[in-house]
Formats: sequence, C-alpha cells, structure tokens
Amino acid sequence: MIWNEWFKKWQLESLKITTPFAEAVWQPMEADSDAAWELYIELLTRITTQRLAPEDGDEKTALDSIYSLFSLTRSIIKHYGRDCFEFTKLAIIVLNQVIRPFTAKWHSIAKEGGFEDEDTCRQFREDLARLQIFLHGYTQALADMAGVEDLTNMEDQ
Repeated sequence: MIWNEWFKKWQLESLKITTPFAEAVWQPMEADSDAAWELYIELLTRITTQRLAPEDGDEKTALDSIYSLFSLTRSIIKHYGRDCFEFTKLAIIVLNQVIRPFTAKWHSIAKEGGFEDEDTCRQFREDLARLQIFLHGYTQALADMAGVEDLTNMEDQ
C-alpha cells in the first residue's frame, strides 16, 4: 500500500503532502507499531477524541491537553528513534498541519482572557469538535499502524 491510499482509508486525505511522499510505500516496522500504540492510547483517553459536554470541563484544560501532544509525540519519537520513521512522518505532519494551527489560534485567545467570555468558550468547543473529527481518523490510523483493534467508537458519544 502507498501512503496516499492509507491516508484515504482513514479520511486523512486533507493533509498536504508532496507527491513523492504520497506515492511512497507505507511500510511500518515494529518500532512504528510500538510508537503508534503509545500515542493511540494517549489520544484515546484525552479530550482529543472524547466529547466535551457543554456543562463539563474547562476550555483551558482542554487546550493544555491538546498542546501537550507536542511534547508527548516528541518523547515517543525520541524513545523509538530512527526505527519509527513511518510513525514519525505521520505524527509530524499531523502536529504541524492540524494541531499547531488549532493551538496557535487558541493560545493567543486564552492569553488575552478569551475564555472568560461565554461566546468565545462556545466557539472553542465548536472548533474542538471539528478537530476531534479529524483526530478520530488519526487515532484510527494509529490503531491500524499499531496492529490493534480500534476502540475509538467503543462508547456511545
């Protein structure tokens, strides 16, 4: 299978990748599977994939949880090193193209006290819900890379 086909399988085709990368063979190794498993579990148990009901939670805490994916992903990549190159390619693209724009926008707003405004909090939750749709596909792709059953939709939302 090539990367482009694999992205389509998990509804990740909105990611911008170069043609040589898109046409490259997708061949995860054991370290890719192990790294994918670690991030999969983190995503599955965070606000990244879990619904945030209007009466629950806190926007700043949700934003911090999403932001922590940068350091968490870096740690996983460093731990598995060069042997998890397929995982690294996918993770870096998702961090830079999907998570970074979200956190950059909302960190600026949070620093200016935006989460004290009810309309801003509502908008954050709407943006979060859109991000979660993409991250569900990413989580499912990680389950596939890890070679495990996907539990993303195990619970009623």
